[in-house]
Amino acid sequence: MARTEDDLTAELERIDHRGYPAYKDLRGTYNLGGIELSIDHVQGDPFAAPSKLSVRIPARVGCWPRRLSDEPYRTRALEDFLMRRWSRSLARASRVVGGSGKSGVLGTDRPGPEVLSRTGLCVNEDGVTARFEAGFPAHGRSCDARGLARILLDIVPDCVDQALVADDRAIAQAQAVVDLADDQHFIRGELERLGLVAFVADGAVLPRASGVSSAPMAGAVPFRSPDTMAVTLALPHRGEVRGMAIRRGVTLVVGGGYHGKSTLLKALQEGVYDHVAGDGRELVVCDASAWKLRAEDGRPVRDADISPFIGNLPSGQDTRHFSTDDASGSTSQAASTVEALAMGARTLLIDEDTSATNFMVRDRLMEAVVSRDHEPITPFVERVRDLWEKAGVSSVIVAGSSGSFFSVADAVVQMDRYRALDVTDRARETCERLNAPETPRAAGFALPDGERPCRLSIRDARAATGRGRGRGGRPDERREARAPKAKAIGTDEVRVGDGMADLRLVEQLIDPEQVTAIATLVAFAAERGLLDGTRTSVEVAGRLVSAIERDGWEAVLGRAHVSCGMALPRTSELAAALFRWR
Repeated sequence: MARTEDDLTAELERIDHRGYPAYKDLRGTYNLGGIELSIDHVQGDPFAAPSKLSVRIPARVGCWPRRLSDEPYRTRALEDFLMRRWSRSLARASRVVGGSGKSGVLGTDRPGPEVLSRTGLCVNEDGVTARFEAGFPAHGRSCDARGLARILLDIVPDCVDQALVADDRAIAQAQAVVDLADDQHFIRGELERLGLVAFVADGAVLPRASGVSSAPMAGAVPFRSPDTMAVTLALPHRGEVRGMAIRRGVTLVVGGGYHGKSTLLKALQEGVYDHVAGDGRELVVCDASAWKLRAEDGRPVRDADISPFIGNLPSGQDTRHFSTDDASGSTSQAASTVEALAMGARTLLIDEDTSATNFMVRDRLMEAVVSRDHEPITPFVERVRDLWEKAGVSSVIVAGSSGSFFSVADAVVQMDRYRALDVTDRARETCERLNAPETPRAAGFALPDGERPCRLSIRDARAATGRGRGRGGRPDERREARAPKAKAIGTDEVRVGDGMADLRLVEQLIDPEQVTAIATLVAFAAERGLLDGTRTSVEVAGRLVSAIERDGWEAVLGRAHVSCGMALPRTSELAAALFRWR
């Protein structure tokens, strides 16, 4: 039962100047006259990670019109809009109250240009829940409860009023955000209806400011579609928008170095997510199932059927059940391809610069010297037509040095100083004029039988030291003791218990908070016995992601185990972590 603001004030007065652990007595929920404050986790000392809190604003107080969240994609857009306001408001108030260690720190999720479902903010029919971190203030290692009273009773309510309570101006801004979400949702529907892989609107700004910045490049050449590939879509709010339609099938993107090939592909691979207005790519929309393939030398592979691409290994290993702790470039890319098919990818995105050359192509001269009987690899170029015609899987391939894909491509786009040109006819005429040999189609195409069940034994690394195994304590503490410890390192790596996955080359993971969520979800799956070998990695990932999308983070993980700092990955990225588990 929620306590009152008077109860909180009395508790703060009681513990003022006491030892820092006295703050733990504050855990619980308080009704602050219109908003509900929950102190969920209290840091152990002023130098530890900040405390975890949340506020709930009832719908009657927030007053956000129901029309802004009457569809799941609109809800996500409204949550993203409020998340950004909440984050800015807390940032302005951070460190207003000083002290030792992390005293007075206020913060929450910090979204990039992508619109993602985040734990930091949730909108439902009951109202808004906003989560945040707060450094409980201290002098030395003693409670500065008066400082905390200022934070909890003055600063946080002010931030709520500024960010999470509607007024006419905020509603108009939110409506513009939801209108953009309507347009993006409409384009995704048009991709399906028109048989497209992607749509790139005229005027889009594809280059980024730098390799470490997601901001649009100042002075960049705006994108414009070739007339022969252009379609005009009548969007619900923006009206008619012209852009390039990349049709299903095999599309080749060519051009000289530094002319924009990889920039276009990167925009497509990130176009599986919606983007905010002003990003430059908000109307660059790609098939939501698209998967970026690349070589990943050294990655583990577990019981994968890579036989469509690799067979007859000199070692005699059965490539229908291929496993290794140290895959080569070609075997890693073959494994990633069949994993993508298992994940339901209908579009493969490939850049030759990050691919294993012997996986992609094999020229006639090499075949004349090293006969096909001595080469276990069936190159991708000899499978790409069957992937489309027999499996319905499209490919968009960036190539700058090999013309082997010309004869198998349905469309060829040349990037020339960031301008897109349709050179399909020219490529075909050139192949005929030079008597270029047609790329053969390898015989015996068959999709793998299916992904094998996922059995991962993830032990709690703390068990060996006896830490976290005491009896008694609160139920949430006992569960935390049983669950393997989870940790994320940027977008590079997750560690859960005694296992880990290297995610540096899973390129469509674009936010560290997605990786934090993956670590939490893997730990949850291990604790719940979902990795016991009765389900595949894709089934486990799909079950968890779908449940969160349908029911929310708290319903799946439990309220005590949801704090700010997580963003929902696609099923594909969560499954990719399980595929790469060591």
